[in-house]
Amino acid sequence: MLETLIEWDIRLFLFLNGLHTDWLDPVMLAITGKYLWIPLYVVILAIMIRKLKWRSIYIMVAFALLITLADQSASGLFKPFFERLRPCYNPDIQEMVHIVKHCGGKYGFASSHASNTFALAIFLWLIYRNLFGKIMIGWAVLVSYSRIYVGVHYPADIIMGAILGLLSALIVYYLYKRIFPNDLEKIHGFI
Repeated sequence: MLETLIEWDIRLFLFLNGLHTDWLDPVMLAITGKYLWIPLYVVILAIMIRKLKWRSIYIMVAFALLITLADQSASGLFKPFFERLRPCYNPDIQEMVHIVKHCGGKYGFASSHASNTFALAIFLWLIYRNLFGKIMIGWAVLVSYSRIYVGVHYPADIIMGAILGLLSALIVYYLYKRIFPNDLEKIHGFI
């Protein structure tokens, strides 16, 4: 059963990774990068600071906890435990993988990009519960797909990363809601 799932994962990866075009390579490389999204993070923090004033320090701590939990569960726990080679290092398919720039670390299960972006997107959706939250989830899907496109993650890596992000978001949201319930009322509906 597990071997069949791995085979399907590889086939789906090769199909999705094979949908590349030359003009889209730099676009997906930018999407998968960290620096393109800095303005988005600054705007989100600015909105929080505007609404919560000095108490925005608590939401910043929540963001830090959120990303630490999501990132460390993927990179610090799953990757070293499962040691699943990234597609670009898999000797069985290495020659078929379209790599846009470089391969990255040796192991890819679970995707830290997917874990981090889904954690932030779902946390923000839980806070806002409106179009902005849905757009953030779309952003997480796009960033996650870019990891398959550039050749560094299988779909299962992305799915597990998204699940870890979801769990991280739920944990941090629950803690924040329990500790600072009035803050969330101030934030709801702002965007």
